[in-house]
Amino acid sequence: MVRDKMNIKKGDMVEVIAGKDKGKKGKILTAFPKQNRVIVEGVNMLTKHVRPTRQLQQGGIIHQEGPIDASNVLLYCPRCKKGRRIGKKILKDGTKVRYCKSCEETLDK
Repeated sequence: MVRDKMNIKKGDMVEVIAGKDKGKKGKILTAFPKQNRVIVEGVNMLTKHVRPTRQLQQGGIIHQEGPIDASNVLLYCPRCKKGRRIGKKILKDGTKVRYCKSCEETLDK
């Protein structure tokens, strides 16, 4: 199932809840909403062998983050100090914000 709407976006702090990196926290570097995948800083590290080129004079082994499914991460709540489920609500001034379902803390500043 392909979803076009994700509750997380680039720059959000998230906690991984499934897979080999379960429990790790990191910032979202890139989001791919059409594939429902995200790249999280320091999570799902891949090893890539690179050949020397004109731009990259020295070849070798490069470690980089790989994409993981967006359903495997939860938005990190700074007040709860955990990854939590989020909801969306509209404030009185008409702006839409995300909030933590546990402590009602507003996550969008």
